[in-house]
Amino acid sequence: MEFWAIITIGSAFLQNMRSALQKHLKSRMGTTGATFVRFGFGLPFAFLYLAILHQGFGRPVPVPGLVFAGWAVIGALAQIAATFLLVHLFSFRNFAVGTAYSRTEPAQAALIALIFFGETITAGTFAAILVSIAGVMLISVARTTLTPSALVTSVLSRTALIGLASGFFFGLSGTAYRAASLSLAPTLPAPDAVMQAGYTLCVVIVVQTISMLAWMLWRDRAELSRIRAAWTISALVGFVGATASFGWFIAMTLQQVAVVKALAQVEMLFTFASSVLFFKERINRLEVAGCGLIVLGVLLLVLV
Repeated sequence: MEFWAIITIGSAFLQNMRSALQKHLKSRMGTTGATFVRFGFGLPFAFLYLAILHQGFGRPVPVPGLVFAGWAVIGALAQIAATFLLVHLFSFRNFAVGTAYSRTEPAQAALIALIFFGETITAGTFAAILVSIAGVMLISVARTTLTPSALVTSVLSRTALIGLASGFFFGLSGTAYRAASLSLAPTLPAPDAVMQAGYTLCVVIVVQTISMLAWMLWRDRAELSRIRAAWTISALVGFVGATASFGWFIAMTLQQVAVVKALAQVEMLFTFASSVLFFKERINRLEVAGCGLIVLGVLLLVLV
């Protein structure tokens, strides 16, 4: 198995752990706080990784340019939006189903490339996208009477739209991070995916921490008190989140985002286990089938 694939599977496991901890924090703080801890408490760990790479292994630090800065900021803000929407989604549906909505990310990344970069898609890619959308629609009506009209209108439900928006911003952030990381390669003696990823992570997480901290100081200072009260779990979220992000950044520097995100669907297996074992939630057959269609769709996206 290739290096990027091993890192992707490990990052998927850690990401599922982070999401589970954030869902737990939702009972102790608001969506903003549960989103912030991923970045704010992950900041020290991100810089620790960079220091180890530079001081411990003697790897040179890249020199960023305007292209890097632009993509890094876009990716940072898009990931904040994606994480906020995902955490907010946990208030409406169970853990596994909530996570599944955002798993349309690879399919949406293909649409983003078509709309904004003019990349054409094949009939097979279009079919893969339709399979993923069908999975989302099936999940939306899994707890209601399954009728053709309900199935057609399900994609416009509140939970479906939130999940689709989360997937869109995750796809946008992944594409931006890859562009930012790759832009650093010419500033190094030789391409170094690990250092490029570590540096990108540090810059991105600084932008995210400052942005969210400023927002809470302006609009929701009470949330800061709730975050301090839950600092032990928050610190764990930060460590796991930063470690997972470091892995994602390395993988997306080495491989195309759509391919990485497709393999990352293995997270759904970890998610279902967490949903049943830790949150004691029940998943019905239609929800399982819908999640399966989403996974099938994104896998087809890579194979076609």
